[in-house]
Amino acid sequence: MNPTAIINAPISPSTRSPLLSHFLTPLLSNSHSPNRRRYLTSFPRCAAATTPSEQQPPLVYNKKELTGLQPIVEKMSPPVRLTASAVVLAASLATGYGLGLRLAGSRSIALGGAAVAGAAGGAVVYALNSAVPEVAAIGLHNFVAEFEDPASVTKEDIEKIASRYGVNKGDEAFQAEICDIYCRYVTSVLPSEGESLKGDEVEKIVKFKSALGIDDPDAASMHMEIGRRIFRQRLETGEREGDAEQRRAFMRLVYVSALVFGDAASFLLPWKRVLKVTDAQVEIAIRENAKQLYAERLKLVGRDINVDNLVDLRKAQLSFKLSDELAEELFREHTRTVAIENITSALGVLKSRTRAVKSMSHVVEELEKVLEFNNLLVSLKSHSEADNFARGLGPISLIGGESDFERRMDDLKLLYRAYVTDALSSGRIEENKLVAMSQLRNILGLGTREAEAISVDVTSKAYRKRLANAVTSGDLEAQDSKAKYLQKLCEELHFDAQKASAIHEEIYRQKLQQCVTDGELSDDNVAALLRLRVMLCIPQQTIEAAHADICGSIFEKVVREAISSGVDGYDAETRKSVRKAAHGLRLSRETAMSIASKAVRRVFTNYIRRARSAENRTESAKELKKMIAFNTLVVTEMLADIKGESSDKEPEKPVQEKEEDAEDEEWGSLESLRKTRPDKELVEKMGKPGQTEITLKDDLPDRDRIDLYKTYLLYCLTGEVTRIPFGAQITTKRDDSEYLLLNQLGGILGLTSKEIVNIHVGLAEQAFRQQAEVILADGQLTKARVEQLDELQKQVGLPQPQAEKVIKNITTTKMANAIETAVNQGRLNIKQIRELKEANVSLDSMIAVSLREKLFKKTVNDIFSSGTGEFDETEVYETIPSDLSIDVEKARGVVHDLARSRLSNSLIQSVALLRQRNAKGVVSSLNDLLACDKAVPAEPLSWEVSEELSDLYSIYSKSDPKPAPEKVSRLQYLLGIDDSTATALTEMEDGAFSSAAEEGNFVF
Repeated sequence: MNPTAIINAPISPSTRSPLLSHFLTPLLSNSHSPNRRRYLTSFPRCAAATTPSEQQPPLVYNKKELTGLQPIVEKMSPPVRLTASAVVLAASLATGYGLGLRLAGSRSIALGGAAVAGAAGGAVVYALNSAVPEVAAIGLHNFVAEFEDPASVTKEDIEKIASRYGVNKGDEAFQAEICDIYCRYVTSVLPSEGESLKGDEVEKIVKFKSALGIDDPDAASMHMEIGRRIFRQRLETGEREGDAEQRRAFMRLVYVSALVFGDAASFLLPWKRVLKVTDAQVEIAIRENAKQLYAERLKLVGRDINVDNLVDLRKAQLSFKLSDELAEELFREHTRTVAIENITSALGVLKSRTRAVKSMSHVVEELEKVLEFNNLLVSLKSHSEADNFARGLGPISLIGGESDFERRMDDLKLLYRAYVTDALSSGRIEENKLVAMSQLRNILGLGTREAEAISVDVTSKAYRKRLANAVTSGDLEAQDSKAKYLQKLCEELHFDAQKASAIHEEIYRQKLQQCVTDGELSDDNVAALLRLRVMLCIPQQTIEAAHADICGSIFEKVVREAISSGVDGYDAETRKSVRKAAHGLRLSRETAMSIASKAVRRVFTNYIRRARSAENRTESAKELKKMIAFNTLVVTEMLADIKGESSDKEPEKPVQEKEEDAEDEEWGSLESLRKTRPDKELVEKMGKPGQTEITLKDDLPDRDRIDLYKTYLLYCLTGEVTRIPFGAQITTKRDDSEYLLLNQLGGILGLTSKEIVNIHVGLAEQAFRQQAEVILADGQLTKARVEQLDELQKQVGLPQPQAEKVIKNITTTKMANAIETAVNQGRLNIKQIRELKEANVSLDSMIAVSLREKLFKKTVNDIFSSGTGEFDETEVYETIPSDLSIDVEKARGVVHDLARSRLSNSLIQSVALLRQRNAKGVVSSLNDLLACDKAVPAEPLSWEVSEELSDLYSIYSKSDPKPAPEKVSRLQYLLGIDDSTATALTEMEDGAFSSAAEEGNFVF
C-alpha cells in the first residue's frame, strides 16, 4: 500500500475556515459501546507531506503471502477441509490405538495411545480450521489488490470469497479486513493537500460501502479512526501551515462523513465526545465545504444558463446540505462575477488612451451582454417551475459582494454615460432604450438623482445639437407653429419641456451677452434678439429678467463708477456715460431706477454708519451734511440723466394731503418746524433741492431714522460746539439754511410730514417739560408761576393745548404723590376722597389698589368703633367700595372678618368699662357690639360672671337717650338673658350696679 494514499488534503488553498477550537487529545482506547466490535488497523505515517503540485498516485494494494498451513488451507475447499479434518482425526485415533496395542499389548494402553494421538490430530484439525478466517481475509485482500480501482469490487465478489472459504462475513478477521479496505479507500478518496473536494466523494464512498456490505457503525468507526490519525499528524507537524492544513483536512472529513451517514451522523460520529469538537464547529465544517462545492458547481454555469442548469444546481444544493440563504448569496455573487467580466472589459476600452469610435461600439456591446444576461435571469425567475430552480434568481447588481465597484462609482457613471450617449446617437431615443437604461442604472447601482443628472446632461447636449441644426437649416423658422415643433423635438428625445425652456433662456442670454459687448444694443441687435425669442418661444417675463440681469449688471457698473467719482467727479463725461447706459441698453425706467436705487442706498448707508460712529453730535451732523450734499449734487443729477430730463428743471413737488396741511397749520407756532419751510429768497440762495425718490425708508428701522433726524435738528437748534483749552467750549449759531438741509435730510430718510412734526413737537415738549418741572417743583400752581409758564411756552413755541396738557401731567403727578403720602399716614378719610372725586381728581391713577383697600379697611374699622351702633349695608357694601373703586366681593369679605374679630373684643371692652364704673363707655362699647352683629349675625355670647352680663343689660336699657327697643331686644339675645330677668332688671332703680360690681369682686 502506498503511504501517500492516506495523506489528508485541504478544502482549497484559498478557503481558510479552520475549526473554532483546537482538537483536544483524543481517546485512543475503545470509547464505543461494549457491544460494538472495534477493529484495529495500522496506518503507515508519512514523514513528509506531499506538496500541492505533486499528483496523488492511485490506491495500491500489495498482495500478502501465505505462510505455514495457510497455503494448504487456501487450496482446500470447505468440503475437502471437513473430509480431511475427519480423516486426520480418524487416522490419529487409529494410529494411536494401533501403536499402543502393538507396543504395550494392552487394550487400556491402546486406548490411551488412541486418546493421545486423537488429541494431536484434533490439534492439527483445529490449527487447520482456525487458519481459515485469516486465509479468507488474505484472499479478500489479494482479490482487491488485483483491481486498479477498488470501487470495481461488488457485493457478490465479497460473498463469493466468503463462501469459497466457508467463513461468515461477520467473522472478526474477515470483518477487520473489510474495515481496513474501507478505511484505506475513504482515505484515498478524500482530496490530498492543496486540492479541494470534487463533489463525487460521497457517492464513491457510499457505493463502495454498499459493495463491501459493511455496517454503518463499523464504517463510522473507520471515519473516527481517520479523524484520530489526522489529529496525530497535526501534533507531529508542529508548523502553522501544517496545522492549518490538517484542520482543513479534518473539516473535509467531517463534511463527507455527515453526507455519507445522513441523519444518523449525529450519533454514529461522536466528534464532540472523542475529539472535543462542538456542534457549532461541525456546522461550520459542513457549511464551508458545502459553499466550496456549490461555488465549484456554479463555475460550470455561464451566461447561457438554462432550465436544466438551474434544476441541477438546486439538486446539488440539496445534496451538499447548503441552506437556501447561502445558496442565494453564492448564486448572486456568481451572476455578479459574470457581469463584472463584461463591465471590466467595457471599462478597459472606455479608459483606453487609444479609444476610437469602434471602441465605443465595443463598450456598448459589452453592456448589451450584461443587459441580456440580466433579462434572462429575470425571465427565469418568473418561470412556472421556478420553485425547482436554484435560489438567487433575479436582477443583477454590482453593489455588494466582494467587488470593489462601490469605491469606483465614477467608473460606473462613465459606463452609464456612454450607454446613454449611444442611445441618443441617432437624435432620438426609443422606448426599449429607456427600459434598458433603467435596468442598467439598477445593475450599476446608481442612485436615481445621479442617473437622472447624467441622462439630463447627455440629453441636453443632444437637444442643443438638434436645435442648432434646426436653426441653421431654417427648419425651425419655417414652421407655422414653432411651439409644436419644439414640443415634438422634446418628445422624440424624452426631454423635459421645462429643462428645454431653461436651455432656450440660456441661449438667449448668451446671444444678449454678445450683443452688449460694446455697452449698448443697436437696432440690429434688437431685431436679432426678437427673432431668436420668437423661434425659441421665450416668454416676455423671461426676456425681461434676462435683460434686467445682463444689461442691469452693465448699467450697475456704470452707476457705481458715477457714484464713486464723488461730488466733484460727476462731470459731463460721467453724465454722458450714464445717459448712454440708461438709454442704450434699452432698460425700462423702473428697472434703471431700481438698479440706481440699490447703489445709491448703499452709499447712503455708509454715510449713516459713519454718522453713528462719530464722537459727538457735531461730527455726526457733518457726516449727514455730506450725505445731503451727495444727494443734491450727484444723485439728483444722475436721476435726471437716467430719466432724460434737464438738470435745471425743478423736481415735481409732491401733492400734500389736506390732513397734513391742516396739521402743519396747527403746529405752525413751532419755530424749528416753521424754519424747515423757508421762503423763496432762501430757496434761491440754497439752489435746487435734492431728490426724494430714493430714500432709506425700507433700509433703516423707524427708530433709527427718527434718531438721525433728531440729531441734526438738535444741531440746528444748539449750533456747532467747539471745545477750547481749559475745558471751555464755544457755541457757534447757524443760520436758517441748516433747516433747509434738515428738510432734505427728512426726505432722504423717508420721513413723512406727520413723523417730522412729531419729532419737532416731541423736542418742544421735552424742553417745556424740563423747565416746567423746575417751576412746579412743589405742585402748587400760582399766578406768578402761570405767567412764567406762559412766557416759557412762547419761547419754545409749543401750542397752548399741548402746554396745558404738560402742566396738568406735572401737577397731577405731584398731587398723586401727596395723596399717597396722606393715605399712608392716615390723614385721608372717605369724606375727603369723595370731595376729591367731585373735583374730577382721578384717584384710580393716583392711589394704588392696595392703598385703597387699606383705606376701606380703616373706614370700616371706624364704623365698628364709632359707638353709635349703626351699620348701613348699602353704604358699606356698595357706596364706599364704589367710591374707592375696589372689588365689592373682596370688600364684603373684609367687613365680615373685621366684624367677627370686633364682636368678642367689644364684649370684653364693655365688661372692663363696667368694672371701671364707666356707664357711658359701656353703652358705647355695647353699641359697637350691636354694629358688628348687624354686619355678621352672631350666636348668644358666653361669660363666666352672669351678674356682669345682667349689669351690662341694665345699664344699656336705662341709658340716656333711651335706645331703640330692637337694639335692647337684640342685646338681650346676645347676652343670653331670659325675659323674666330682663323685666326684673328693667324695674330696678336707675344707676344701680350689681353687688359684684359694688364689692369689686371681679372674676376673670
